[in-house]
Amino acid sequence: MTGAFWRERRVFLTGHTGFKGGWLSLWLESLGAKVTGYSLAPPTTPSFYLAGRVETGVNSITGDIRDQDQLKEAMSRADPEIVFHLAAQSLVRASYTTPVETFATNVMGTAHVLEAARSCRSLKSVVVVTSDKCYENREWVWPYREDEAMGGHDPYSASKGCTELVTAAFRRSFFSNSGGSAHAFVGSARAGNVIGGGDWAFDRLVPDIVRAASAGQPVRIRNPRAVRPWQHVLEPLSGYIALAENLALEGQAFATGWNFGPWESDTRPVEWIARKVVENWGDGASWILDAASHVHEAHLLKLDSVKARTLLGWRPRLDLETALAWTVSWYKAHAKGEDMRRFSLDQIRQYEMKQA
Repeated sequence: MTGAFWRERRVFLTGHTGFKGGWLSLWLESLGAKVTGYSLAPPTTPSFYLAGRVETGVNSITGDIRDQDQLKEAMSRADPEIVFHLAAQSLVRASYTTPVETFATNVMGTAHVLEAARSCRSLKSVVVVTSDKCYENREWVWPYREDEAMGGHDPYSASKGCTELVTAAFRRSFFSNSGGSAHAFVGSARAGNVIGGGDWAFDRLVPDIVRAASAGQPVRIRNPRAVRPWQHVLEPLSGYIALAENLALEGQAFATGWNFGPWESDTRPVEWIARKVVENWGDGASWILDAASHVHEAHLLKLDSVKARTLLGWRPRLDLETALAWTVSWYKAHAKGEDMRRFSLDQIRQYEMKQA
């Protein structure tokens, strides 16, 4: 990641009002980029976007990636050099309730983004963000590598596998590494279970614990033995930034799929995370088992990030206990009414100073 590369760089970012998109917007702004965000309104109240006053440094456009004409017009006006595509329906359990909307947003929405991008004359690179759940999960003990089969049991996971296939098809058919008409390079990024301050989504472990602890109630945990690759939000975002930069500067060698997961020692059961978060929170925070019947969710999932470490020079900078401490401190600062834009920028600066 090179600060000089991003200074005055025109960036188009879908999903900038979401949790990860808000953090990425703030980080790119701090690097000197000119960010145009395209997204629906913030998905929750409160939200990182509002708490961090992300809108003060972004040209924000309210729009839906399912609206192909509006999206294409907005991207054309922005004339980006870099596109980050993060807009998505991002919850597994919600995908059981709204499967058609999930596929329309995650699959056709991505096709709309890539179709709009290939008309941008100044474009150098596109990073499409999917998920670790894009892989056909065989519940095995080995971490998934980038060449594993795409798949998915639930609508969300399947939609992310489809998103990878759509991205690969556009890359091969229309972008520079196949001699396509668009002189830009396209990569996809698959991260683990992301934690960090400012996530208020429902049916996510840490936000659920924060809500329950703030209300003085125990949080109900569905699958305490489920194992996930946990990481602070800044970890994969640093990977996305590095990937976009390398795509722009080096081109075809980086126009593939990439995993950005934690060290294997930080792939932990839900119960371990819940215990650590309530310990950090204090004030009587606790959790109990939710014994009710629930829809299917994967029990074991790990990512192999050797490719990113070897070729991009990317590696995690925060161990999981530090990531959890940073996360809890963010929520506590917010509860005290602190300036969360400043607090978030401070965490970004602390992260940048850590040795990779």
